[in-house]
Amino acid sequence: MTSQPPAPAAELSGRIRGGPSDLLHDEVLAPQFRFEVRHLLGHYIAIEKTLAAEYARMTLLTEAEARTVAALLDEVEPGTLTARPDANMSDIAFALERHVTAGLPAPVPHWHVDRSRNDLQACAQTMFGREQVASLATALLDLCSVVLARAEETRGLPMPGYTHFQAAQIITPGFHLSALAEQLLHTQRRLLHTYDGMNACPLGAGAMAGQELPWDRTRMARMLGFDRPQPNALTAVASRRWSAEATAELGLLGAALSRFATDLLTWGGSEYGFIELPDDLSGISSAMPQKKNYPVLERIRGRTAHLGAFHTDVLLGQRNTPFCNLVEVSKEAGTHVLTAFDSAHGTVRLLTEVVRRVAFRADRMRAVCAREYLGGFSLANALTLTEGVPWRTAQIVAGKYIVSAAEAGVPPHPGAPALLTRAAAEHALTLADPARLLADAFDVDRGLARLTCEGSAHPDAVAQALRAQQDTLDGLRAAWQERSGAVRAGAAETARALGPAGPRDAHRPETGER
Repeated sequence: MTSQPPAPAAELSGRIRGGPSDLLHDEVLAPQFRFEVRHLLGHYIAIEKTLAAEYARMTLLTEAEARTVAALLDEVEPGTLTARPDANMSDIAFALERHVTAGLPAPVPHWHVDRSRNDLQACAQTMFGREQVASLATALLDLCSVVLARAEETRGLPMPGYTHFQAAQIITPGFHLSALAEQLLHTQRRLLHTYDGMNACPLGAGAMAGQELPWDRTRMARMLGFDRPQPNALTAVASRRWSAEATAELGLLGAALSRFATDLLTWGGSEYGFIELPDDLSGISSAMPQKKNYPVLERIRGRTAHLGAFHTDVLLGQRNTPFCNLVEVSKEAGTHVLTAFDSAHGTVRLLTEVVRRVAFRADRMRAVCAREYLGGFSLANALTLTEGVPWRTAQIVAGKYIVSAAEAGVPPHPGAPALLTRAAAEHALTLADPARLLADAFDVDRGLARLTCEGSAHPDAVAQALRAQQDTLDGLRAAWQERSGAVRAGAAETARALGPAGPRDAHRPETGER
């Protein structure tokens, strides 16, 4: 079935005499119509079917009439509706109304009574946003699974950790990846909170003050997969808080992923050589044949900047506006919400593939650990704990030793006991076994083994952390599946309320998948 036949736009309202101008249609309404047909049509149809079921419950429509309306709605596909100023004022809600009206075998006077577009649009947009959040959560679950697997593989490989851009202590890739997993799990918990916060149904709020018929808002919310109705009618139609909250989480995620991407870029530099990506994730120089570049990491880091900008765009679009239903907030402020989620998806997909396929160069990482004096902290600890040297003095002695050993070209391990003896003597200290102190402090493997506290880089501590993170991940995955199940259950309840399904079910409930 194609769109409804031409009819004067004035038939939609007695307030204005004609449809929108060509300029308004071309610049604003038609693009918005195309966007909503492509991304929100299924939600609009689900809402209309839920409303039809409510009309039947209130006996304003017969069961047969409700089924006929539902069947006509099920016939609607993206190519069915057209933005037409003369017939539907280039508005998707009017287009659906005219489509059903034109297909009814007989007039149904009560259909669309006590209705407003305000809560209809707010509900469709919230369902769309809810779908985007769940979909991104699925992508992040996959990324986290890959990160945990690679962390387990590499938790025993010594590598230098850096503070202030200087080699500082011995860690492992697994320890570093466990930190990334912790950030991803934190984001997951935040996204789940955002989802639950927006999972209040606006339908039944009307234009702003509520509706006059006894709509069962709890039932309608359940049918659309929400866990509750939005309790305040004004909030239901005025607030688009969810778009600001969701994009804020994307911005925070982007900032975190940017920092981890910076580490990968550093590790992949020729001066470090700690990682290598396969050729199909790499680039070349057109002029310098010796180079193997990793522009995919630059893309990842570059894309994270957009996420913060999209949040700022949403936030600025809502500030200094009255708290009511407003196109400026409901549409203009949300112009780039889908782009923000698409950008986040692309970033996460790229990073997932990078983490999955990156190779860590154990030899290069160990060589730096052996070359740098990364056991200075351990040496100072040992001077205090085994030789009784006061802590600040131990720090000074250890620092003087490292300076003299580096100037003499002495490697950290096994070190030069005579230089340590001399540094201690400057403070009137006599050491019992300087050779043992140095051999233990600057041994690469001991650098990891001596770490004992929970949350440390010790391979066993990392393994314990990874197990806890896996449990958290499993719990989050189950929580998202529960919410996805509520959406499917709501669609099934609507279908039962309306009887046999129409020829094509245009409502595809969000599942968290793309």
